Amino acid sequence: MSSSATARTARRRTLRVAAAALIATAGLTLTACSGSDSTGTKAAATSQATTNQAATNQAATSGTDMGMAAAESKAGVTAKKSSPVRTQPLPDGSKAQISKLGEQHYRVKIINRGAVLATLEANGKDTGLDANGMYVVLTLDGQVHAWMGGEHQGPGTFKLAGGWTAKVTKVGELHYRAQIIGHDGVVGTLDANQHDTGGVANGVYIVLSAGGVISSHL
Repeated sequence: MSSSATARTARRRTLRVAAAALIATAGLTLTACSGSDSTGTKAAATSQATTNQAATNQAATSGTDMGMAAAESKAGVTAKKSSPVRTQPLPDGSKAQISKLGEQHYRVKIINRGAVLATLEANGKDTGLDANGMYVVLTLDGQVHAWMGGEHQGPGTFKLAGGWTAKVTKVGELHYRAQIIGHDGVVGTLDANQHDTGGVANGVYIVLSAGGVISSHL
C-alpha cells in the first residue's frame, strides 16, 4: 500500500473514531438531560401532589370547622329562643314563664303543677287573656300584669279603672269590640275576634275576651 493510501485510511479511521466519540458524548448528554428532566418532573409532580393534598386537607378542615361553627351557631339560636327569660307568680297560684322570641316579640306560658294551661304571644303589640276569671296582659316589651275580678259582661258601656269608659259591642259570634273612651273621646279600640286580647292605656291594663267580658286593673 502506498504512503498516500495509508494516510487516507488513517484519516478515515480518525474521523470514524471522532464521530463515534461525538455520538457517544451526545448520547450521554441526552441521557443525562433525560434523566435530569425525569427526576425534575417527578419531583415537581410530587411537590404539586403534596401541595394539592395539603390544600385539600385544609379545605376539608376549613369546611368541617365552618360546619361545626354553623351547627354551634344554630344550636345557640335554638337554645336562646327556647329558654325562658324569667318566671313570675300569678294571682291564682300558677306561674308565668316568659320567653323572648325577638324584638318586641314575647311568649308567656301559664303553668300550673307542671301543666301548660294557656299561651300568650305578643308580637309587635300588647295582648291579653281571660284565664277563667284571672286576667293577664302581656305587653310588647315582655311585661306581664295579672289580676282577678273587676269584670263586666258586654255588650254595654262600663266604667274602667283609671277613669276610663269602655263601650263594648258585639260584632259577631265570639267577636266583640271595645272602644276605650276618655275625657277627649275614643283613645283606642280592642278587638277580640275568636280570641281574647288586651292592652295598656296610661298605666291601666285592660282585657277583652272573645265572649265579651271586659276587665281592667291599675
